[in-house]
Amino acid sequence: MTAEQRRETIVRAALPLVAEQGAAVTTAQIARAAGIGEATIFRVFADKNEVLQACIAAVLDPTIVLQELQSISLQQPLAARLIEAVEALDAYLGRMGTVIGAVHTSGTPHRRPGTEPVDPASPHGRSTSRDAAQAATRQAVLDLFEPDEAGLRLPAETATDAFLGMFFGRGGGPRRGTSTTTEQLVDLFLHGALRPQGEA
Repeated sequence: MTAEQRRETIVRAALPLVAEQGAAVTTAQIARAAGIGEATIFRVFADKNEVLQACIAAVLDPTIVLQELQSISLQQPLAARLIEAVEALDAYLGRMGTVIGAVHTSGTPHRRPGTEPVDPASPHGRSTSRDAAQAATRQAVLDLFEPDEAGLRLPAETATDAFLGMFFGRGGGPRRGTSTTTEQLVDLFLHGALRPQGEA
């Protein structure tokens, strides 16, 4: 097993523990979960904080959610595609929030891993990789709209931005709780809040 494979194994084992315990998790617990000796951790990580930062990097990595978005069948109706997109993005943001929140609330300030290059021309010094991830996510959602563009009231790009703003904007988007389903909210997005005339 290469050092990189070992790191990935340790991070996978650590993630649920970090989500539950935050920075209070011990390297001994992580080693037990990974099925390795504790000393093995320190062959590929300098210390526990480096493990925590690797866990944060893992949940920030959009690779899996992009694969999920790109695997949504375009043969389905648009509403079904968008429901799958919301569920995939919700799961991604949920994993991210759980891990980062646990690390932060347990006393370790969250900082983005230092491996991300920062573009000084980017607003507020945002990393180029973060901008690239957001652009890739937008493109993946845009791809879900494009087969139905002829039937949209607005261009597919405008619909994509409105969709992402509604469900994942700064305000958190519409609340998806027990009383309102994702299906109902996607229907609201596609068809508006008013009932068609004559509908009871």
